[in-house]
Amino acid sequence: MSASSFSLVGLGPIINRWKSLVGGAVVLAAIISTVVALVLPNVYKSTSVFFPTTPQTSDPDRLLDESTENRRTLELTGRAEDLDRVITIGESQPLAEMIIKKYNLHKHYEIGTPGDDASDNAVLSEFSSNLSIVHNERDAIELTFMDTDKFLAARIANDIVQAIDSMNQQLTYENRRKVLNLYRLRYETISNLYEKNRRALVAARYRKGVFGLEMQGRYLAKEIIRVETELRKAEAGGGGNVTALRRAMHGLTRADGGNVINLENFTNGGDSVSMLADRTNNLQNRLVSAQAAYETATLSIKGQVSSLYVVQKAYPATKKVKPVRWLIVVGSVLITLVLSVVVVSLLELFRHQRQRGEAGS
Repeated sequence: MSASSFSLVGLGPIINRWKSLVGGAVVLAAIISTVVALVLPNVYKSTSVFFPTTPQTSDPDRLLDESTENRRTLELTGRAEDLDRVITIGESQPLAEMIIKKYNLHKHYEIGTPGDDASDNAVLSEFSSNLSIVHNERDAIELTFMDTDKFLAARIANDIVQAIDSMNQQLTYENRRKVLNLYRLRYETISNLYEKNRRALVAARYRKGVFGLEMQGRYLAKEIIRVETELRKAEAGGGGNVTALRRAMHGLTRADGGNVINLENFTNGGDSVSMLADRTNNLQNRLVSAQAAYETATLSIKGQVSSLYVVQKAYPATKKVKPVRWLIVVGSVLITLVLSVVVVSLLELFRHQRQRGEAGS
């Protein structure tokens, strides 16, 4: 004897037989889901869209460099490492804890008190679930935050973007401080060398009587030639005081002659003074360059050049994103209807099997 089958065709009579129970369950589900849907608060989301810039092009040291080959402007980037770095910073725990503390989200989410591990973990989990940072198909980053307060959601989204920018800049801040110290040390070292060399040059000029190599050598030679010519004429009986001319000639040519400017000192000190002068000029040029570099580095490290290019700030939403109340009600009704049909079908199947067993016995 073949066993009788239980098919879906028989669901109609079954549902009709249990219509009171099924209908009551569906009506009850509709009422409960409607109440729940009405009680649920509206949730709004605010989205900020931005591009990261490369650390090199957002470095003020390079932006202030006036050389043509190094002059750069802020460049947008779609490099995977830049995008990953920004997303990692945005999803980091220190940033989350900073926002949670700033807006006292323990109170806002009504979850415990700050300092309790369970409460802190619960608030952090709630915050993370409301935050979304994704890389879209246009190589931009979309940062979205959801909250029941649309104004708070916009403020938090914008603050997270600012925090990402600040932390991104901090990644290079320490190295830039070290570079600034190197600039300062270089400037101070060259300044000390320049001052030491300048004093040595001044002393050498006064000691040797060499104040200007080209002009002084020209006029010294001219004066020696003139005095020597007059001396020769006087010695030949052409008139003039021979003794005075010889004394003048001695003063122009010998260091012990009493003249500050004389040929002996000029010849002996010309090379050393020339070397000191060249060294001083070189140090002066290096000092000017070092001072400019140090001032530029000082200015750049105090500058706040954004490492992000914000295309769209987060604004308070004009439309809620959830809950979709009609969907909650319809979904609850359909699920209840299906479950009710399954339950009554199982009950009918169980009763049918029991009746067959009683008939067989």
